[in-house]
Amino acid sequence: MRITDLLKKQGISLGLSPKTKEDAIDILVSLHEKCGNLSDVSAFKNGILKREEMGTTAIGMEVAIPHAKSEAVKHPALTAVTVPGGVDYGAPDGNDCKLIFMIAATTDGDVHLEVLARLMQMLMDEAFTSQLKAAKTEDEFLKIINAKETEKFPDEVKEEKGEKTGYRVLAVTACPTGIAHTYMAAEALNKAGEKMGIAIKVETNGSGGAKNVLTAEEIANCDGIIIAADKSVETARFDGKPVYSTKVADGIHKPEELINKIVNKQAPVFHSDKKTDVSESDSNESFGRKLYKHLMNGVSHMLPFVVAGGIFIAIAFLIDTIMGVPQDGNFGSVTPVAAWFKSVGGIAFGFMLPILAGFIAMSIADRPGLLVGFVGGSLAAVGSTFAAPGGDSKSVSGFLGALLAGFLAGWLMKMLEKLCDKLPQALEGIKPVLIYPLAGLGIVGVMMCAVNPIMGLINTGMTEGVTAMSKNPALIVPLCALLAGMMAIDMGGPFNKAAYVTATGLLASGTDASYMIMGAVMIGGMVPPIAIALSTTFFKNRWTDEERKNGPVNYIMGLSFITEGAIPYAAGHPLQVIPSCIIGSATAGALSALFGCTLMAPHGGIFVIATIGNPLLYFASLAIGAVVGMLLLAAFMKKKA
Repeated sequence: MRITDLLKKQGISLGLSPKTKEDAIDILVSLHEKCGNLSDVSAFKNGILKREEMGTTAIGMEVAIPHAKSEAVKHPALTAVTVPGGVDYGAPDGNDCKLIFMIAATTDGDVHLEVLARLMQMLMDEAFTSQLKAAKTEDEFLKIINAKETEKFPDEVKEEKGEKTGYRVLAVTACPTGIAHTYMAAEALNKAGEKMGIAIKVETNGSGGAKNVLTAEEIANCDGIIIAADKSVETARFDGKPVYSTKVADGIHKPEELINKIVNKQAPVFHSDKKTDVSESDSNESFGRKLYKHLMNGVSHMLPFVVAGGIFIAIAFLIDTIMGVPQDGNFGSVTPVAAWFKSVGGIAFGFMLPILAGFIAMSIADRPGLLVGFVGGSLAAVGSTFAAPGGDSKSVSGFLGALLAGFLAGWLMKMLEKLCDKLPQALEGIKPVLIYPLAGLGIVGVMMCAVNPIMGLINTGMTEGVTAMSKNPALIVPLCALLAGMMAIDMGGPFNKAAYVTATGLLASGTDASYMIMGAVMIGGMVPPIAIALSTTFFKNRWTDEERKNGPVNYIMGLSFITEGAIPYAAGHPLQVIPSCIIGSATAGALSALFGCTLMAPHGGIFVIATIGNPLLYFASLAIGAVVGMLLLAAFMKKKA
C-alpha cells in the first residue's frame, strides 16, 4: 500500500493559512470530496471530529494526521495540505502544525492503520518533512514522497509496463453477448488504471474470442486479478492468486473501486480444484449470481445459432411471400431457394436447445457436463418419454425443459464427480472418457423421460396461452408493453436478457403471437439509444459537452439494436434516464402490438427490415416511443448552466 497510490494530485493543497483546526479539517475534507473519495461528506467529517474528540491526531514535529474509518468512504485515500504559518492543532509538543495528512478509510480492513504506520516511519525523518513543507507544487510534493517511499521500501517499487514485473493488476471482462458490455468494462478499467497510476491489462472475452490474453508470466507477477463477467471464464490459470469476481456492470461503473480491491489486498486468494477448466465462480458470489452466470453462459453460446438460423428462416418466408406462395403447411419451403434457406436455417435453429442446456451444464460441471446437457436439451426438444423414447409431440418441453435439463444435469454431474473422487487412482484416466459419459447419459436419459411429460404440459399451456392472447388485443398489448419495457430496465442486463430469451423461446412455436412478441421485444431494445440521441440533439442544454458530443452515435446504435449505447447516460443519470427509457420502450412495444406488427427474425434493427410485418407502422411505433422517451428526458433532466 504505497502513499502515492492513495494521494492524488488534486488532493493536495499547498501554502494555505487556515485560522483554526476546524478550518484545516474542512479544507482536507473538501479535498476528499473533490477527488470523489466520499459518498457522504457530512458523515465522514463527523467521523473525523469524533476521532479528534478522543484526543488530537497531531503527532508533534509540526505534523498532524487526522483519520477516520467510515461507511461514507468509497475507497481508501489521502489528502494533504501545507500551512507555512502554522495552525494550532493541539499538538503534544505545543508547536503549530505546518504539514497535515488526512486518511479516509473504508470500514472493511485496517488500511488506515497500515497507512498511518507507514507515514509515521517516513515522517520521523526531519529532512523529509522539511522538504514536504517547502514544496512549491503538487507534482514536487508527490515526487518527494515517491522518492522517500522508494528509499524506505525498495521491494515495492512499481515497474512500468513491459518490464520484468509486468502489470500490477490484471482483469478479465465478459458479458453474455460478448459485444458492448465486455469492451465498455475493459475501457473503464483501463482509464481508471491510467488515472490512478496503476499498470493494468484487461483481457476481453468477446463474441470474437478472447483478445489481449493474459500470459502466464503476467499472472505470476501481478498483485491480483479482477473478473468482471456475467458468464464463466477460464480461471484455473489464476490458482493461488488474489481474485475478485463481480458482475460486468461493476467494471463499467466502479472501475476504481475494483482496482482498489486488488491494490488494498481485499481480494480472496483463489484456489482451483481443476488442472484445466472453466471454473464456475468464486466463493464471494451469491447463489443467485452463480445461477445467472450459468444461464448466461448457455445463452451466450446459443445466441449465434438463434440469430443466424432465425434470420435464414425469415428470409425463406420472405422469398415465398414475394413469389406469391400461399401460406399453408409448406410455406417457406415451396420455392427451391426458400427451401434451401429454411433447411439450413432450421438445422442451425434446431441446435438452440441442446446448445443452451449443454453450456449451462458445462458451466456448472465443466467438460463432463457438456454431454449430459446436450443430450438433455435434445431430449427436451423432441419430447422423449419412457413410452416414446424417440419423442412425443405432446411431451415436448421446449425452452423450459432445456433450462431444467442444463441445471439439473450439471448439478448431478457435479455430484457424480465428487463421488468418483473416492475411486482408486488407477481409474483416474478412464473417468472422463468412460465413467462420466456413460453414467451421465443414463442419468440424463432417465431424468428427461421423467420430466418431459410434466414440462410438456406447461410448455403447451404457455404456447396455447400466448396464442389465445394474440386473439385478444386487451391481453397481448400489455404483455408486449411489459416485455418491451423490460428491455430498457438494465439495457443488456438480466431483465433485458430475460425478455429476449422469453421472446426467442416462444419464436420456435411459429405463431403470429410469438412474432408480435418478438417484434415488441426488439423495438423495446432500440428505443433507449434513439431517445437519448434525440434528446442530445433537440435538448442540448440537458447534457454536458461530452454527452452531447457522443449523442449522435446512439442513432446508429439504436437502429442496429445495440441497447447498450444508452448505458453511459443511464449510469450518469439513472433516476432520469432509466424511467424515461422504460416508458418510451413500453409505449413502442404496445403500439407495435396494437398495429399488429410482427418480426420473424430473432434480432432487431434495420438489418432485418425485410422480415418485419407492417414495417411502416413498426417504425412509426419506434419513432413515437423514442419521442416519448426524449420528452420525458427533457422533463426529468435539469438544464445545465
